[in-house]
Amino acid sequence: MSEYFIRTEQMTVGYDGKPLIKDIEIRMRQGEILTLIGPNGAGKSTILKSMTRQLRLIGGTVYLDSEIMSRMSGNEVAKRLSVVMTERIRPELMTCEDIVATGRYPYTGTLGILTKKDREKVWEAMELVHTLDFKDRDFTAVSDGQRQRVLLARAICQEPEVIVLDEPTSFLDIRHKLELLAVLKDMVRKKHTAVLMSLHELDLAQKISDYVLCVHGDRIEKYGAPEEIFTSEYIHHLYGITTGSYSDRFGCLEMERPSGEPRVFVIGGNGTGISVYRKLQRAGIPFAAGVLHRSDIDYEVAKVLASSVISEEPFSPVSSENIEKAKKLLESCGKLICCTDVFGPGNMKNRELLSAAEKLGIEIEKL
Repeated sequence: MSEYFIRTEQMTVGYDGKPLIKDIEIRMRQGEILTLIGPNGAGKSTILKSMTRQLRLIGGTVYLDSEIMSRMSGNEVAKRLSVVMTERIRPELMTCEDIVATGRYPYTGTLGILTKKDREKVWEAMELVHTLDFKDRDFTAVSDGQRQRVLLARAICQEPEVIVLDEPTSFLDIRHKLELLAVLKDMVRKKHTAVLMSLHELDLAQKISDYVLCVHGDRIEKYGAPEEIFTSEYIHHLYGITTGSYSDRFGCLEMERPSGEPRVFVIGGNGTGISVYRKLQRAGIPFAAGVLHRSDIDYEVAKVLASSVISEEPFSPVSSENIEKAKKLLESCGKLICCTDVFGPGNMKNRELLSAAEKLGIEIEKL
């Protein structure tokens, strides 16, 4: 048995004999989650379809547990690998339970008759992804999110060793996104299933993946652990971000900072200022923030949304020099927003900014 349960060698994928991405080398062990990320149209779905024989390979080889997949029968592959793609299937006169039951067909023989055990597997899978409540409804009559969960249940009841998913969180609300990923993680831990998928939600990819593969242009540009991939600099490069920014600390996007000289000065810290920064950004009001330690959670948002940030070294008392810089900046602003009433040894000097604002007759808003 190979160390890698699923792997590719010099795989080239594309359409109509024309290569789109060449020399793709993927290595996956059982019990791992590998996630494909990259811009729209980069070829993530094409890679997944080619690996699962929905598209013909232009070149190279895909191995499933050391066997060349192209030489395996459809039934052999279906017992070991299941697929959930984004295409909307529209079967006629089939309930949601009927759809899930098709996941047992590799085990039922030519007549496709389900045994009591098969039915139990169907119900277990539907219960796992919370679809039993609408099991008797026509599959075409349920919402896109419900369909996605039904298709996941179908894949689960195949009892695969590898599950391949193309944008599985599409159409799902927040609750069901988290539940779906929890189900996948549980399969990985308890059943040692290998999960190969594509995701658009970078925050989810960062949190759930063991490894991440980045598709960019006509090649696989980077392949590694989330800690190596999800840096602000690389994500900006991968997606060509020119408006707004990506925070690697939070794994989220921030909008572009308002232009112009700051009109409001914000005293925050320990997360108290973040909602104010975003509120000012939404209103298009340029603002300044300080004095913030560079280890403070507020600093990560302020540095991308504020016109100016007065910052201090981590774990150091706020210096007199930085307070004087902040006072000069405060004088040019017409308003001060103070988001905290807690001043400890580290930020005690920020209290001086409140006193300075009062002496200058600047409008003060305390939250």
